[in-house]
Amino acid sequence: MPKPKEDYSFWSKYKRFASTEILMYLVMIIGIALGIIFLS
Repeated sequence: MPKPKEDYSFWSKYKRFASTEILMYLVMIIGIALGIIFLS
């Protein structure tokens, strides 16, 4: 059954990119907040 192995590799790959994805979301949220503060 090679399917569980593929899922495991997919999850390890996702964990590797999860931190950068969270950082991108944080930067987007901070940018939107700064935009609202500057516009108001």
